[in-house]
Amino acid sequence: MLLPSSRTRTEGNASRVLRVSVATVAAALAVTATLAGCGSDDKDSGAATSTSSIAANTTTATATDAPAPTAAALQATLTEFADPATPAADKAELVVDGDKRVALIEQMNQGLANYQVTFAVSDVQQNGAEADAKVAVTSPHGTMPDVPMNWQYTDGAWKISDKAACTILGMARAACQP
Repeated sequence: MLLPSSRTRTEGNASRVLRVSVATVAAALAVTATLAGCGSDDKDSGAATSTSSIAANTTTATATDAPAPTAAALQATLTEFADPATPAADKAELVVDGDKRVALIEQMNQGLANYQVTFAVSDVQQNGAEADAKVAVTSPHGTMPDVPMNWQYTDGAWKISDKAACTILGMARAACQP
């Protein structure tokens, strides 16, 4: 979904741009997966364990209330998130902790003007208050199949996770900073 540059591309350059787009997404996903693996699983640390147990119980209560997400509903969140006509403040409501990404969403909105992006969500897997799916992202440069994305059931709705929002923002050249 890399945005077009101001120069005219030949058909050969369009193919190169698609390869670069796919390579960029693959690199971003590899970095994200690496960073996600850096957390600690140590649950034997006194007071931290107590706090962790309380947080787990809160999450469990929410998870039991989470309705099963449909591919169409998850796809609708992505479609609205990528719609340049939707104000950044409204898009921030579609993302977990989206208020911290408003400036990047505004940047993405500017870049997506007159630029068509579509999504096809498949293979939805729910685990409590979280859902993972494969997403085919189609832009004028082609289709990136099987991009892993995730959502969280928060505030009574399935919202795009911050990680998935950063993947989309990165494709739109509005990358999240650590």
